[in-house]
Amino acid sequence: MFGTMNIKTRTKKILQKAMDEPITKEEALYLMGVTGRDLQALMIAADMVREAEAGDRITYIENWNINFTNICSGQCGFCAFKRDAVDGDSYYLETGRILEIAAEAIENGARELCIQGGLYPGLDTYFYEDLIRAIKSEFPDVHLHSFSPMEVYYGAQNAELTVEEALKILKRAGLGSMPGTAAEILDDDVRAVICPTKLSTAEWVEVIETAHRVGIPTTCTMMYGHIDGPEHRVEHMDILRRIQEKTGGFTEFVPLPFMHPHAPIYREGLAMPGATGADDLKVYAISRLMFRGLIENIQASWVKLGFKFAQVALLSGANDIGGTLGEENISRSAGASHGVRTEPEEIIRVVRDIGRIPARRDTLYREIEDV
Repeated sequence: MFGTMNIKTRTKKILQKAMDEPITKEEALYLMGVTGRDLQALMIAADMVREAEAGDRITYIENWNINFTNICSGQCGFCAFKRDAVDGDSYYLETGRILEIAAEAIENGARELCIQGGLYPGLDTYFYEDLIRAIKSEFPDVHLHSFSPMEVYYGAQNAELTVEEALKILKRAGLGSMPGTAAEILDDDVRAVICPTKLSTAEWVEVIETAHRVGIPTTCTMMYGHIDGPEHRVEHMDILRRIQEKTGGFTEFVPLPFMHPHAPIYREGLAMPGATGADDLKVYAISRLMFRGLIENIQASWVKLGFKFAQVALLSGANDIGGTLGEENISRSAGASHGVRTEPEEIIRVVRDIGRIPARRDTLYREIEDV
């Protein structure tokens, strides 16, 4: 179909090829530079591949975030959530309070709890294990999608365990899956600027591949629009693609546009003011074409994009809109204007408005129910 479109010859060839097989890194980098009708054609191609791979259902999950502390020893330049223990607005939720929030979440329909927090000094794997066991003893049916690769690595270090030993302990306790956050951009030169005390690229890959190996599925993410360029984004997605080819453990890809207003690296003049709308659409579309046959689910996070632009992303390769999010602190701290709990009815309305079928899912996309 692209042969009759008024677009560049190279764009036509790549998009026509993308109807049958994943695009290469070189092709992806070229597509990162397209504009105008070529960008529109890219969006159409990604939407066609989305239809072939995932159908017309747009999924969502009823979930609840519990960010149990904002006290953190990390030094991430994009984070406006972190506090030191001496700060007046720092907090740390005891297990009893976390259980109260979990009860409220489940009473309001949550089937997934996403528990994450700052790197509180001294927290170790055994703390996370005890927290998981406390929640699962009270709420055995809830799915715990919790603890970032950074938290797992930090906890293992503090407990003097290997990453594999730590993950096995958490899995036995009842951890169902992990968010593939802390990835940011998987380039060590970029990471040296935006998150110098965080995992290296190799360490992040190690935690993720180990999680998959011991039977803990994860999502994967990419935070972009700060000091990164198109080449970093393509390389990052190619790293994710190679992991998925090896392990098959990713359940979804979640692009995360950088929220700049309160981010230290932006206020210091070191970062861009976030990605443009065109940047976002290219990431959604190109990820769909790169991950063809490997990662079926691509999430358009309404927390980051807002519902209006999330609709456009859902027409550009994405097939999931994220969760109802009973609580969300991290994005809002950085300056996101969205992120407060939304009702399923609003998600359903937004999805139907673009002619798609809303469907409620579980964390692992194994149970999907049209609504």
